[in-house]
Amino acid sequence: QVTTFQGVAVRSLCTSSPHEHPEHGRLVYKGNLAKAVLGVRFFSYSTSIFNLFMMPYIMLKTGIGFESLVIQAAFYGLIGFFTFVTPVTLHVLTKGYVIRLYYKDEMDTYTAITYNAILAEKATVFHQKDVKIPDITKMFTTFYAKTKSMLVNPTLFPNPQDYNHLMGYDKSFYFNLEEGKEAGERK
Repeated sequence: QVTTFQGVAVRSLCTSSPHEHPEHGRLVYKGNLAKAVLGVRFFSYSTSIFNLFMMPYIMLKTGIGFESLVIQAAFYGLIGFFTFVTPVTLHVLTKGYVIRLYYKDEMDTYTAITYNAILAEKATVFHQKDVKIPDITKMFTTFYAKTKSMLVNPTLFPNPQDYNHLMGYDKSFYFNLEEGKEAGERK
């Protein structure tokens, strides 16, 4: 494969397509909010770390260490809320956001790439048979892979058949009429 970069021909030694990953398979989904999720979580973590380092300086300069106990509790509670609760809440809400999803045809396995608590990419491998669709639509869950909730946007799949296969919509439905009759007779 030969591409040009600022007028210079550059030869690539990669033998697979750019949508192939040697370990995970074919890229079937790429989340459009991956950079936003990473940026918001990074900003939240960095402001929390900044708060932890600035807290002693603020306490010494403002003299809050010498005020009443009620003011100290309110101040520590407010700073503690924004320092610890906000990053944890952001992690819980975005931990299942799938930034990339790969599929291996020969093994019928998917690899979902998400961000873990320290903002590193985490791979979750699962079979199509492990996918469970929640009975009730949940805000941050499209499906469960084994027991882990995953969030994808169905419109971002370049090939709709990939989404249909992931969710199991391509399987034929089988209704056992005998079971329906037996259930009706028991009533």
